Amino acid sequence: MVFDDFAGPVLDVAERLLGKRVVTRIEGVTTSVVICEVEGYGGADDPASHAFPGPRRRNRTMFSEAGTLYVYRSYGVHWCANVVTGPEGEGQAVLLRGGMPERGVEAMIARRGRDDHLCDGPGKLTQALGLDGGHDGLVLSAGRKVWLEESGVGPTEPIRTPRVGISKATERPWRLVAVGTGYRSPRGMNPRVL
Repeated sequence: MVFDDFAGPVLDVAERLLGKRVVTRIEGVTTSVVICEVEGYGGADDPASHAFPGPRRRNRTMFSEAGTLYVYRSYGVHWCANVVTGPEGEGQAVLLRGGMPERGVEAMIARRGRDDHLCDGPGKLTQALGLDGGHDGLVLSAGRKVWLEESGVGPTEPIRTPRVGISKATERPWRLVAVGTGYRSPRGMNPRVL
């Protein structure tokens, strides 16, 4: 069953995304990952968000309708995938930080060039799924190249921690990690749990 409940406050959507399956169908290869770690990024009131300075060429997709995929290059090295959540024009999104590989593991291994740590970080996750800048702006509910599904994996209460890898608004507990799924974050399951 396709998941399409993307609209709402960024942290509410972030929690709903945990345990969902992100699926890609790229060049005839289907891969999927159960989402186990996410981070919320608000709009104009969140200095850590790409949306904070307002719409720009780089971040314009973040201001799209809820359910749009916002893919950007991080530090010129890794692609990162986000799900837009807020009303059009507000610039809220949830970063997909990590998950557990499910379908198409052989393709993920080939894309990553290794057979461990396939999806335990935002750049690793997008590489394993075959996502890049060409997927920026896709509407997830269309279900052609990238979509989300119910997985049947229901995490218990998520652990909330401060976001990682940022330098502003670091105190906000907007990183959510699913427990009860067997997922292990490379940043640890309990860093400064709030």
